[in-house]
Amino acid sequence: MPIYEYRCNDTGKRFEIAYKTYADYDAAVPRSPFTGSTNVTRVIRRVALARSSSIQLDRIEAGDMNALAELEHADPQTLGRVMRHFGGKLEDDLGPEFDEVVERLESGQTPEAIEAAMPDIGRGDLNSMADGAIADSIASEAAAPVSTSSGLAE
Repeated sequence: MPIYEYRCNDTGKRFEIAYKTYADYDAAVPRSPFTGSTNVTRVIRRVALARSSSIQLDRIEAGDMNALAELEHADPQTLGRVMRHFGGKLEDDLGPEFDEVVERLESGQTPEAIEAAMPDIGRGDLNSMADGAIADSIASEAAAPVSTSSGLAE
């Protein structure tokens, strides 16, 4: 059933009219429910365009921050495709948890459902990686030669 939005030109108020068929719309003379007048204008609403995920990936790779922001409202499958695409570009293996999350997203599971099903995801690994990075950083600083004011290493 087609629904059309109009604006009453006398009052500036908007209203909608539902028609049973497109033929009914073609034959109709819309009237304002506020004034009964035919002095109305059809309002064309914004239209959302669906973009393919490959176009979205191209935009992200080009540094388009709007494309990244659009991911906040993306469906789980799109999030999964984006994660798989960019995860494959990294030199490091992101581990089985990453693969499981991507597979769950691609199957349509929401991020909230994944977090509920996998509450400890990444926590232990991230902490141990952070601890290891800190330890490595401290060890490399301790082993580095110290410069003196003459510029010679001691």
